[in-house]
Amino acid sequence: MKIPWQDIDPETLNNLIEHFVLREGTDYGLQEKSLQEKVNDVKIQLANGSAVICWSQLHETIDIKLIK
Repeated sequence: MKIPWQDIDPETLNNLIEHFVLREGTDYGLQEKSLQEKVNDVKIQLANGSAVICWSQLHETIDIKLIK
């Protein structure tokens, strides 16, 4: 089930995004981005629809999925 990011408390949303970017392990090229820059990038992706927040009732987990 998709959860609208706008419906999540801002502090909770920030914590969720931080958890997501910290476990990603993505290589950002020659210049590493700060945690805040990565969080801001995900917020932009959520706002423009290229990422969504999904809740799995079966597994009782929440995750951010990137739309390709």
